[in-house]
Amino acid sequence: MSTPATAIEVRGLEKSYREVHVLRGVDFAVARGSIFALLGSNGAGKTTVVKILSTLLSADAGSAGVNGFDVAAQAAEVRESISLTGQFAAVDEVLSGRENLVLVAKLRHLKDPGTIADDLLQRFALTEAGSRKAATYSGGMRRRLDIAMSLIGRPPVIFLDEPTTGLDPEARLEVWRAVRELAGQGTTVLLTTQYLDEAEHLADRIAVLHEGRIIADGTLADLRQLLPPARIEYVEKQPTLEDVFLAITGTAGTAADQRTRKDS
Repeated sequence: MSTPATAIEVRGLEKSYREVHVLRGVDFAVARGSIFALLGSNGAGKTTVVKILSTLLSADAGSAGVNGFDVAAQAAEVRESISLTGQFAAVDEVLSGRENLVLVAKLRHLKDPGTIADDLLQRFALTEAGSRKAATYSGGMRRRLDIAMSLIGRPPVIFLDEPTTGLDPEARLEVWRAVRELAGQGTTVLLTTQYLDEAEHLADRIAVLHEGRIIADGTLADLRQLLPPARIEYVEKQPTLEDVFLAITGTAGTAADQRTRKDS
């Protein structure tokens, strides 16, 4: 399915739930070792895409490949190539941080789970908290532990489904640092988010999913070219990702009206 240069390829993906068409022909590709943001509002179909790519859900039409394997025909190979971190941290609060990591390493039948756990605690700046129960961790620490757990076994591709939902600004920054480190070490990251600043700060490439279709796909610079630069007498203002998103989804006027009513 995917080429040596790409870790994920999606072509014509469709999915419906009875009369509700969630995906209407989704196409995109993710380069190896990059951070790819799938940006969209709630209900846009982001989680459905992730579930199909991680073999948890079957597509109605289209094709998808992860790490060179077809998600429909080679599901077992795909699952061995990926890790999935959902919207809520899946840590065992009764166990310590280190015990969570050791448990996952044992479930994966890896040698020396203690060393694996200690290495990951150090990598994600959790060594001092490693012996504490996960129930005592802050939101950012839990999310970092969750991501660390998903890396056990060194999967080449990781899916992060809205990883900073519900986190405070400081915790979000902690998770952002962890995600950048993943890509820096060669892991391919597909990140779904509804936060425009998150995609703007993290992603090498951004795709906007709206009403079941990809309506824009490119680097931040590419997306900015979709809007003419705003010029004030002596200053050229580059459009933010929010400007681009509102314009291409057709909600710019609505947002402006709401601001006008609020100001009046």
